[in-house]
Amino acid sequence: MKAVICSLNSQYVHSSLAPWCLKAGAETFCACPAQVEVVEGTVNQPEEEILNSLLDTQTDILAFCCYIWNIHMVTAVSRKYHDLRPETVLVLGGPEVSFRGRQVLQDMPWISFVNCGEGERPFALLLDALAVGDPAVLENIPGLCRRLPDTRIAESLPYYTTEEPPTPYTKEYLQSLNGRMAYLETSRGCPFSCAFCLSGRCDPVRFFNLDRAKRDMLLLANSGAKTVKLVDRTFNCGRERAYKLWEFLIVHAGREIPDGVCFHFEVAADLFDDRTLNLLSRAPAGLIQMEAGLQSFHGPTLEAVNRKTDLDRLCRNLQKLLLPGNIHVHIDLIAGLPYEDLATFQNSFDKAYALRPHMLQLGFLKLLYGSRLRDQADEYGTVFSQQPPYTFISGRWLAEKEVHYLHALEDVLERMYNSGRFRRTLGYLQRVTQLTPFQIMGRLGECLGEPEDTAGLSLEKYTACLQKACESLPGVDPAVLRDVMALDILSTNRSGRLPVCLQRQDPRLKGINRRLAQASILGEKGVKRGAVILYSQGERVMAAEYTRADPITGQYAVVELRDGRLIPLPDGDLPF
Repeated sequence: MKAVICSLNSQYVHSSLAPWCLKAGAETFCACPAQVEVVEGTVNQPEEEILNSLLDTQTDILAFCCYIWNIHMVTAVSRKYHDLRPETVLVLGGPEVSFRGRQVLQDMPWISFVNCGEGERPFALLLDALAVGDPAVLENIPGLCRRLPDTRIAESLPYYTTEEPPTPYTKEYLQSLNGRMAYLETSRGCPFSCAFCLSGRCDPVRFFNLDRAKRDMLLLANSGAKTVKLVDRTFNCGRERAYKLWEFLIVHAGREIPDGVCFHFEVAADLFDDRTLNLLSRAPAGLIQMEAGLQSFHGPTLEAVNRKTDLDRLCRNLQKLLLPGNIHVHIDLIAGLPYEDLATFQNSFDKAYALRPHMLQLGFLKLLYGSRLRDQADEYGTVFSQQPPYTFISGRWLAEKEVHYLHALEDVLERMYNSGRFRRTLGYLQRVTQLTPFQIMGRLGECLGEPEDTAGLSLEKYTACLQKACESLPGVDPAVLRDVMALDILSTNRSGRLPVCLQRQDPRLKGINRRLAQASILGEKGVKRGAVILYSQGERVMAAEYTRADPITGQYAVVELRDGRLIPLPDGDLPF
């Protein structure tokens, strides 16, 4: 008997851990021999291409891993597959179907089974049951929703266990990565029960063996992947364990862990202690990324979603984490949560921005199946898309037009701040307009229009649109703005070329560029360099060398050429 497990990722650079976990489960727990194959694709491929690749496998059982980003594609492909191969048993599993197994079987008559919750052991038991052909065995499979002979549906609660799952990190898995992002799991569950999330549904948190975690870290660090993303929902909820694993990474960095490999962790920043922060301050630059989901600074909102956070401690810890400049820090806000209107969300945004994280993500509430906020949608007057990813549209505290405003603001935030391209420009605007970051990006969003209006614009065209929008803000000097934007481009665009809207015809530039190319004024000869002349505060020559970007900010170092001397410009600073 042959089984194929298919996972359709959102992008090629992403890999999928779930099908390999199921394959490992089948190889560990199956009593009957089964051939299990993994097929990965992306939602950006044509449906027919994915369908044909699955038809080529000639399988008896076809299982799909279902998420909000691929359920449309899974639905379409599985239906077409059934039309062509009705004898194949089709199985769905994953978070997108785990909390609505009955509904899925009702809506998709071509699907035979839905595996709810964890799948390693239940999927293996299902393969055994299908191999022996005894329907009675199906009754004892935990988490399995199935059809009964009389057309009724047998429903089951999502399955969770206390056992440690078998490792998915086989030689075949490592070969499949091919340089893509690798995912590492060292625990399951979450100590929090946030109303917008599913991770806290299984209790308690299960920590995998510490030596196994260390071994897997080294294995993935040497797999060819440049980013290893930990899928543990709150990695540092076990403080001592997290300390030992971070210490292990720091000790082995540059030796068993190759240079350029980065480990990404989701953390609760208020759980850090000074001992851990001191350890992290010694990590090599670029080895560690942290994602800290604070969601909101509004107390009633955090209480409503059951998010227990010491906000003062969180802010202090984030400041300490950011201070050494060696760890990329990403923090999250969610728009659409209960009790947070536009004014209180602005306060949350500006407080989060003041921390100066390397990335500030403005996300919009997703009303996931199985989440408490989905069940409370009527209570809170929440309107949301009925199609995946079930995005918040409006509610009692945010009108639809305010949500549109936030979407436009979020687009500006991504392009100006999170991209790293226009951070000096934002700093200049904040200084001269006397507006808050939220107000600045909100006004720019209104000037630039809907995100769809600027989607796909080249850097050249977007810079021109942004320059015009910035000039409309109070207190902005167009000449100074040009210089600041030119500095931003110089330090982030390794072509060394300015967009046309920022160029100034100056014959001296050729001589400056020739000197930079021929001499070792900035270091090694033959290295790509760029230069720009600033005019707004007296003529000044700035130059950048495109050898190695800062591993945390992505910026290239900028120096001023003054009286034959090189004067470094601190990252993000303005020369006036």
